[in-house]
Amino acid sequence: MAAIYATLGLASILAEILYHQGLSAVVFLVCMLLIGVAILTQGLRVRPGGREVGVGMGVAVVYFFMFFRMAIPERSHLIEYSVVAVLVYEALTERVSQGRRVPVPALLAILATSLVGALDEGIQMFFPTRVFDPVDILFNVLAAVMAVLAVAVLRWAQQWGRNAQRD
Repeated sequence: MAAIYATLGLASILAEILYHQGLSAVVFLVCMLLIGVAILTQGLRVRPGGREVGVGMGVAVVYFFMFFRMAIPERSHLIEYSVVAVLVYEALTERVSQGRRVPVPALLAILATSLVGALDEGIQMFFPTRVFDPVDILFNVLAAVMAVLAVAVLRWAQQWGRNAQRD
């Protein structure tokens, strides 16, 4: 979150520089790769089987189509808040595994990420080079939902594969 908030004043300048140097596509592809790595490493904790690979490919296709249907500014929301949501979800599930009571970690991760995204948008009202846009808050929520669902579905597929091996 510190990295996201630290770039509030510089984001538009950085985006313009990357665009004029032809690097926006490269940065975009690297960010997509990082989201995939974050989701896969958090969703799959052991060597994946066929079910997990199939689900992982499905998640990748959904992200692929979402990215290419969105404009570049909205893509950045999807990239940033997908990673934030995965990190929050992982922290909450880690607390559950340590015996702490955390009601519905997936929903809490989505809510926490959405609140942080709304705060991010609210802060932008105070920067002359930035614009508060309620639609961006919706993109932040969408990113949180997609990322948490992706990790949860990957874990479900992994558990399903383990149960099938036992039977």
